[in-house]
Order: sequence, then C-alpha cells, then structure tokens
Amino acid sequence: MPIVTLVVGLLLSLLGIFGYVFSDSRSLTALIPVVFGMLLDTCGALALIPKMKKHAMHGASVIGLVGIIGSAPGAITFLRLITGGDVARPLAAKVQAAMFVICVVFLALCVRSFREAKARRLATAGAA
Repeated sequence: MPIVTLVVGLLLSLLGIFGYVFSDSRSLTALIPVVFGMLLDTCGALALIPKMKKHAMHGASVIGLVGIIGSAPGAITFLRLITGGDVARPLAAKVQAAMFVICVVFLALCVRSFREAKARRLATAGAA
C-alpha cells in the first residue's frame, strides 16, 4: 500500500500542476491537489519504514478523507457541468471532480488494506 500511496500522491500532484498551467486565472488554489499529493507522498515514503507503516497509512487515509470532503463541492459542480448547466469555472470543476474520484478510490483501497491486515493479524493470533 505504500507504493499505491506514492502513486496517488504523484497523480494528485500532476493533476494540480495541470489545473494550474491550463487555468486562465493562474489561481494558487489550483495547486491544492499538489499539497495533498505531497502529503500523501510523505506518508507513502514514511510507510516504507516498517515501524512507521501503520501510522503513516492511517495518516494517508485521513488525508484522503479530507481530500474527498474538500473536493466534493467541485464534484457536484462537475455534475452540473456535464448535465448542461452553467458553471463559472469548468476546468476547476473538472480538476476537483478528478481529485474527488482519486481520493475516493484511494480511501477505498486503504479501508480494504486495513481490513486485510486485521484479518491477517487475527489469523496469526489464532494460529499461535
């Protein structure tokens, strides 16, 4: 899961850079996905250290959850955009929707990983 975290961090960073470069306004808020990407990359790197893995991955999952909450309004705006509604900043809505999807998938993978780790821990404790 640390490698997945590093990849997701890279994806979010690239998404933020894309949003900033192709934005007409060059708003610094377009770089918000970069901040989340850097935080996830930090957690992913820390998770490569065995004694830090559990804490780093829990931290990464919290960052993913905050990313979901923060980008949800943009995802809703994106739905308005694809249904033909008028949207003030279409690129921002697309970037936020992409961040929302990336964070939802990442958090789902985290939860699955935590459940598998718990099952392995219980199986090991039961075998001992």
